[in-house]
Amino acid sequence: MQYTASVNKLTQPLVQELLDNSDKLRLGVQKLQNGCTIIDAGIEAPGGLEAGRIITEICMGGMGTVSISQSAYTDNWPLTVNVHASNPVLACLGSQYAGWSLSHEKYFALGSGPARAMATKQKEGLTVPVEALYSELEYQDSAETAALVIENDKIPPIEIIDKIAKACGISAEKLTIIVTPTSSLAGSVQVVGRVLEVAMHKAHELHFPLENIVDGSGSAPICPPHPDFVQAMGRTNDAILFAGQVHLFVKGSDDEAEKLAKNLPSSTSKDYGKPFAEIFKACKYDFFKIDGMLFSPASVIVTAVDSGNSFRAGKLDNALLDQSFGL
Repeated sequence: MQYTASVNKLTQPLVQELLDNSDKLRLGVQKLQNGCTIIDAGIEAPGGLEAGRIITEICMGGMGTVSISQSAYTDNWPLTVNVHASNPVLACLGSQYAGWSLSHEKYFALGSGPARAMATKQKEGLTVPVEALYSELEYQDSAETAALVIENDKIPPIEIIDKIAKACGISAEKLTIIVTPTSSLAGSVQVVGRVLEVAMHKAHELHFPLENIVDGSGSAPICPPHPDFVQAMGRTNDAILFAGQVHLFVKGSDDEAEKLAKNLPSSTSKDYGKPFAEIFKACKYDFFKIDGMLFSPASVIVTAVDSGNSFRAGKLDNALLDQSFGL
């Protein structure tokens, strides 16, 4: 797989849309002393659903289309985020995946979005997202500007921002960081908007050839936000685990497509069956104790484009969704 599109260049119009319409979208914008632009989408500024929709498209490297609609496919939660990417491998794994661990003293956050693709090479004294995944994708982005989305309720310290800029090979003035607390409306949308990404990540973990995934779409209900971080995080995960729907179009044999469909749903995990917040608490808030196969959509369709046959597996669980969402 070789890609020539620049996810950072593709996202620049979307970043500019946030800046140009910050008042309308209820976003906070500030320049830090090192020149980095910070967009606040839920800390001091209220943000909102539309801001979350645009931020989700930024997370996807400008290669995804995201919409919000009303749907009747769940019993009680009609507000739905819909995502589509005609290049889901690069959009989801090369950009949207939250694969950059950022820490300084007591501050810790995960970074996602197009800047990850500019920080794929090890640099002296820096911890950057050097992932075998980027070698597998045969992709490294190069651009004059970069954007990163951080899930946290605080603006990152200047030390982290300087490291991000250095890892990307740009000055801090050319970097935009968008901060979306999980407990905010924008944060809820951009996490639930990972419904296709988690399917792509699980497909990779199942060793399905990424080059055989040619297209994909997904949808999941937008959860009501919660002021408690663990509850908020639990709800965003449960929206996908209990009601996420994904349709993948793949090359290859029917047997391979059917096997992928059978193994993709969240219900195949040994940890499935409780709201995520309860599982997280039982694991003493240690992500690494949670079965990695849990993070996937509830229901999937895999279409083998060579034969035209489709395979479906998994199901929605309205009872667990209602329990998680506090109904």
